[in-house]
Parts: sequence; structure tokens; C-alpha cells
Amino acid sequence: MDSEVLEFDIGLGGGSSGREGDDDAMDISHHVDEEDMVDSPIPITAGGSGEIFLPEGDLLDLEPYEGMEFESEEAAKAFYNSYARRVGFSTRVSSSRRSRRDGAIIQRQFVCAKEGFRNLNEKRTKDREIKRPRTITRVGCKASLSVKMQDSGKWVVSGFVKEHNHELVPPDQVHCLRSHRQISGPAKTLIDTLQAAGMGPRRIMSALIKEYGGISKVGFTEVDCRNYMRNNRQRSLEGDIQLLLDYLKQMHTESPNFFYAVQGDEDQSMGNVFWADPKARTNYTYFGDTVTFDTTYRSNRYRLPFAPFTGVNHHGQPVLFGCAFLINESEASFIWLFKTWLMAMSGCPPVSITTDHDAVIRSAITQVFPDTRHRFCKWHIFKKCQEKLSHVFLQHPHFEAEFHKCVNLTESIEEFESCWLSLFDRYELRDHEWLQTIYAARRQWVPVYLRDTFFAEMSITQRSDSMNSYFDGYVNASTNLNQFFKLYEKALESRNEKEVKADYDTMNTSPVLKTPSPMERQASELYTRKLFMRFQEELVGTLTFMASKAEDDGEIITYQVAKFREDHKAYYVKFNVLEMKASCTCQMFEFSGLLCRHVLAVFRVTNVLTLPSHYILKRWTRNAKSSVILEERSNDVYTNYLESHTVRFNTLRHETFKFVDEGAKSIEIYNVAIDALQEAAKRVSLVAKNEGKPTMVNGRIRGRSAGDANRANIVSGNHRAISSQPLSEDDMDKKIRELTNELDFASRKCEVYRANLLSVLKDIEDHKLQLSIKVQNIKISMKDSL
Repeated sequence: MDSEVLEFDIGLGGGSSGREGDDDAMDISHHVDEEDMVDSPIPITAGGSGEIFLPEGDLLDLEPYEGMEFESEEAAKAFYNSYARRVGFSTRVSSSRRSRRDGAIIQRQFVCAKEGFRNLNEKRTKDREIKRPRTITRVGCKASLSVKMQDSGKWVVSGFVKEHNHELVPPDQVHCLRSHRQISGPAKTLIDTLQAAGMGPRRIMSALIKEYGGISKVGFTEVDCRNYMRNNRQRSLEGDIQLLLDYLKQMHTESPNFFYAVQGDEDQSMGNVFWADPKARTNYTYFGDTVTFDTTYRSNRYRLPFAPFTGVNHHGQPVLFGCAFLINESEASFIWLFKTWLMAMSGCPPVSITTDHDAVIRSAITQVFPDTRHRFCKWHIFKKCQEKLSHVFLQHPHFEAEFHKCVNLTESIEEFESCWLSLFDRYELRDHEWLQTIYAARRQWVPVYLRDTFFAEMSITQRSDSMNSYFDGYVNASTNLNQFFKLYEKALESRNEKEVKADYDTMNTSPVLKTPSPMERQASELYTRKLFMRFQEELVGTLTFMASKAEDDGEIITYQVAKFREDHKAYYVKFNVLEMKASCTCQMFEFSGLLCRHVLAVFRVTNVLTLPSHYILKRWTRNAKSSVILEERSNDVYTNYLESHTVRFNTLRHETFKFVDEGAKSIEIYNVAIDALQEAAKRVSLVAKNEGKPTMVNGRIRGRSAGDANRANIVSGNHRAISSQPLSEDDMDKKIRELTNELDFASRKCEVYRANLLSVLKDIEDHKLQLSIKVQNIKISMKDSL
């Protein structure tokens, strides 16, 4: 109760106001606002025994009258409440009168719950603003029953007012009245049993209604059931929560890098808990670009939200970044959790985060991760739609398929908006409250609004493995805290084994190549097996697409990419030839980190034979967890040659096309262009011939005898000696060519050294990974043998 006003009337005498012959009485009046009370049933108890007193026999059908006697005050209270249930109103205690001699209660008044009026002039309403004013329930009803204690110890009715100034509640609704909402002993036993089995309040109430034959016979509401279960959870947690804290302390003792934090609640009895083991913290450094925060299921019998932070590793598997138990799902709890998690992850926020559709979580993320792209899980919204739109699905069988198509298969914002409005006009759903809510949040869950941000998903239309719970198959609603950490460790071990198996498959088996493309071979040596298979799908998919030039502004060429005779479904790729950068309207690379078939089709027609280094994300490669920092480009001399050759080829062709366009405009320009081409051809031929001549390396002429080399040194010395004399033009050109060739050879030699070094480093990393796999396999076999 929020308020209780005690009114003392000292010195009131007279037999009418107290026990007969007792002038020393003290009057105490209790005024309690019904609407301010906790929403729970008020049990009727007798003498502090904890048992509900119920009238028996003929008393059940009687109407109160003055002079009616009861064995105790509790009996009178129970009788009046039983009478109120039959008539259709709720009761409460209004005032009491105590004896001056011993302080014992000698008089009680029970009234209709609608008696009196709410006191709007109380101090508590003056000092603070009421954000959500409650409905008025007091209407000044005069119905009441007054009883007083006799010398014999019995209680007699001294006053009874029958009439009410408001409508009474019908029998099928009387169970909703506060004084009649009581959870009986058998009902508590059934609730305890079903709660231990993992059932929630709604399902338990359904079972009770079926058991008792109707909601009116149950005697309480779902809110009462929920409150009772919550109190059960709190009592159970007081004993078991120490198990959790002891476990976390033990883990921290064994490994100082094990991180955990506890947030106390207002009573400092039980707070929110977060932890992250060293592997989770290390994994975040490799794969922390996108994170999923899952609060959509309750993992233990206390129905606390067990909330794991997960991501996606280089095999596309779920990877853990930390876990939390939250006592409540308030904004303050989420803010504390996100700040604590960020601290454990060295203060580096992710690029993107995916959560359930929740306004409180969104507000907390906005405050803690202002620069992180926040997405609501589309699949959770679809699941919620099945609940909110069940009547629509039944009435319109094709609606669900059309709804999914509108969300998943539209290619642009304009197309989605048009499709959405058309769909909901056709089914007359524009005013549907739930649909309006999710439409208002469309920028945080509809794919067309999110494709410009990295979420590590291989497909926009299929559900990612990362959205599946990391602990599926291990933790369920009946798991208690004592069992939880055993199953938690089993889940970690299983996920680790799957990653080791994927590493082994990637390192020790070779995929089947489907094309002669150097790009496919390059990808097979760089990507993990699963990622390569996904890339291979896109590469093979280019065979069904044609890329044609749509626009050329001199620096960037725009290509239209479409299947044969499907120009209406075209994608557009902008390609910068000089920088080897391409962007597609489908935005697959931005969303998943893999190039789409549309960009690859453009690479095919422009003779780009290998993947440019900036399109190979390290997080998808077999060296994603490597501690060796390599340059973000291919570590193979042949690949480097192909890449540089491709750049030169595309640049020349691009410039040539512009030259041809200008040279064909008139006969005069054409003649000049032909002369220029012929002159250029002679110069290119001369350079090509000289490129094959012997070159000087470290003072020696490669490919000559020692004598020739000595003569060359003499000549070189003469040149230095007479360097002050002017050289002829031919000598200058010759000297420049020699120095250029020497520089070119030195560059190639450095490239070979670099490639050899990177190859050695790669071999070291591969060897380390294979040793790690062997160690893990030995550990697993030892556990199996034990």
C-alpha cells in the first residue's frame, strides 16, 4: 500500500461506540485507496493461522442483519465477503476501534470497495506529477457492515447498510473483484508443479480453467497467477543465485581474463549478471563486426531472460561474445548490460547489431552504441505476425506468402513502399495497429533499408545460422541454475568441436572447381570451405547473366547486368577501371562481404581475372584468426602478375576507346589519329625489343661472360669519368633504358622475396592450425575414453 492515514479519536465514550460498559476506547480509522494497492488477491485469514476462513452451512445463503453473532472478527469478515461475492461487489476494511486498556480491536467496519472518494489533495499528489493517472473507482457508496465485540468474546452486527449507488457485477465477472481473487491451496500446488515443468502463466491459466470448469470457478486472474509465480521465482533465486556467483568467481580464479560483473538491484539482494570467457573476448577481436543480442526465449525455470551475445565466425557458424542473466528488462538494465559488455570487449563497438523488436532495447542501444547500425530481427517479426495476424491468415490464405514476398523480394525502397501500400489496400489493413507499428520501424528490419550495412549474412531471403540460438538443444525452459552451467559448458564444447571440424575440412581437403577461372582457384585457396562454396555459386551464376555498357562518363562505366531477355529485372554495376572498384545496386558485398554475380559478370567481360585485394575480407578467409598481419592482397606472384596485367589492359583499352571515339568524328581528325597511332606503334615496338636485351644487375651484365662484364664495368667507369661532358640523345636514351630495366628487375626480385616470405608465414600459420586441431582431437578422445 502506498498510503495509510490513521485518524485517532481520543476520549470518545459511550456504549454505542465500544464494548458495552467500556468507556476507555480508542478509535482508529484506516483509509486505503483500492486503486493504489498491489494487484494481487487479498486472502482472508483467521487468527494469523494462514488458512482461509470460509463460512459454512446456512450462513452461505443468509443476508446480514443487526444482532447477528459471529465467533470471531475473521468469521464476520469472511461472511460479509461471501455475501458480497453472491451479490456482486468487493469489500475492504474501512475503520477499526481499539480498547484504551489493552489496545485490542473492539470494533470493525467493512465497506463496499467503492465507498468514499479518492483524496486528490494528498501530499503525494501535490509534490510529484502523476504520469499515468489511474481510473476513479470510489463513488461514495454507503453499503457497509459494522461489528463490535461483546463481553462474551463474540462479535455482533451493530450496523448494516444494504443499498449500493452503483451497478453490481454479474456472477460471471465477480472473480475479477479484488476481495474475491484468492489462490487456494490446491491451485498453488498445481501452479508450482506446472511452473517447475517450464510452463508460463498463460498456459497454466488455461490448464486451471480446464481443471476447474471455467474462469469464474478458478477464483483469480492471470495477473494473480503471474504475481504468485514471480514471488516463487524470487524465493527460489535467493537460495540458488549463490551457485551462479560461486561459478563465476571460480572461473575468474582459474583464468584472470574471465570477465564477469554483477549489478545490484534496489534491494541489493539480486542483480543482473554478465560474463564473458577469454575465448569469447578473443573471438570478438576477429569477428566482432556484427553482433546478435537474443532475449527472445527464457532459458530456465525462473523465466529470467538469458541473453547471449553472438556473432558469425569465418565458417558462418555462431560464435559467442558473452552472456547475461537479467532480472528485469528495463531500459536501465539494458544500458548497464551494453556498457558492461562493451567494457569487456575493450570498448570497441560493432558495426551492426541485431535484436528482437523492442522499443526499450532500441532506446538503450541508441544511448550506448550511437554509431552502430541497429536492426530488428526480421524472423522474430514474422513470428509475431503469425500471432497478431492469425485472423487475417485464416481469412486470406494467400496473404502470408504475399507479405513475405513484399518484404524479402523487393529490390528497392520505392518498390517496397509501392508493394506494401498495394498489398494492404487490397486486404483493407491500412488501419491495423500492429502493421502500422512495424511499418513505422521498417528502416530497422526490412532488407532494402539495410543492405548498405555489413551483417555477415549470405542471403537476404534465407535465415542466417547466426539468428539461431547458440544454445539450442542444450538449454530449455526446465533448466535450473544448478544444471545450467553444465549444459552451458557442453554447448561451448560442441560449438568448438564444430569449428575445429570446419577448420580441418578447409585445410585438408580441396573443393571441386567448376570453371577454369583463375579467380575461382584464387578464392578456393583464400576462403574457408563454406564461404568458397557460397562464392562459387555466385561465380557460376555469372554464366546466366549478360553485362552491357549502359553509360560511360570517362572515369566510371555503368553496366546493365541481366539475364537473357529479362532486361526488366536488370541490376546496375558501376565500375571504376583505374581503381578496380565496382558497386552493384543489389549491395550484396556491403551486406555480406562477398561479391555478387552481377559484379563478377562485369569482371568477366572486362577481363578482370582475379579478385582485387579490397574485395577479400580477412574475416571470411582461412587465416581470419591469424596473428600474422598480411597486406590485404593476394600472396601469390602469379596472382599479382595477373592483377597488374589486368589493370594495365583495362586502362589501355579504356583510353583507346576514348581515342577512337574522338578520332572518328571527321576525316581530318581521323588522319591525325592514324599518324599518331603509327608513331605510337613504332615507339612501343622499340621498347618491346629493348626489353629483351641484357640488363645490368649489381654492376654485372646478366647473361654475359666475365670478360664482357669487365668491359662493361670499364665502359661504366668511363661514363662516370666523363659524366661532365654532354651525352648524345641516343646515349641518354640507352642509359635510361638500362637503368629502367635494372630497376624493373630489382622490383621483380623484391616481389619474389616478398612472395616467398608470405608463403613461409602462411605455412607457419597452417602448421599452427593443424597442431591446434590435433590437440583438440586428442582432448576429445581423452574425454570420450574417460
